[in-house]
Amino acid sequence: MVPVFATSLPWLLIAGGSYLLGSIPAGYLAGRICGIDIRTRGSGNIGATNALRVLGKGWGYSVFLFDFLKGLIPVLLATHWSSQVASIHPASSPGVLAALCVLLGHSFPVWLGFKGGKGIASSAGVMVALFPIAFLVSLVAWLLVFSISRYVSLASIVGSLLLPLTVGVLFFLHRTDWLTLLLSILMSLLAVWRHRSNIERLRLGTEPRFVKKASTQ
Repeated sequence: MVPVFATSLPWLLIAGGSYLLGSIPAGYLAGRICGIDIRTRGSGNIGATNALRVLGKGWGYSVFLFDFLKGLIPVLLATHWSSQVASIHPASSPGVLAALCVLLGHSFPVWLGFKGGKGIASSAGVMVALFPIAFLVSLVAWLLVFSISRYVSLASIVGSLLLPLTVGVLFFLHRTDWLTLLLSILMSLLAVWRHRSNIERLRLGTEPRFVKKASTQ
């Protein structure tokens, strides 16, 4: 039992620590600092886009940075740990586990009744750590779609859909780790599912275009 527990403990720490870090609701906390429950303003989302709309540029960019880093840092740490130990698992396993738990924490935070953000900023951090080429492709697509449409949701959906396509191409070209391909598919599905209300509003033509709120700070 002891050797099994000792072997399992790092994995449990990666999963639990990543989930708890991912579940820190930066947008909600920023709103509380400003005396606002951000869930009752704007789109009602606790992510960076609504924080920027409701709280202004300073808070919006700060929320984005925090959410981005909470996707990046645990994946980098887990990946570093995997390079230090011999394992029968694929080398990407710790990083993939950290990424999945971070995104689950962000989307379903225990502190807010499992009602969190849509995970785009945290997904960007995960992508930089695990899929830098795919991140660049998705980023370019996001910027193009957003600049033309001014829909953050549409740009995020397009960027999310391109992630597994890009990772899939790289997988078949270089025979990279299948776990990262599976993660990219799960990330894309999660992002699209979390945007299902936006998709309905886009279909009905009622989705609001992005207009920045002037900073009140």
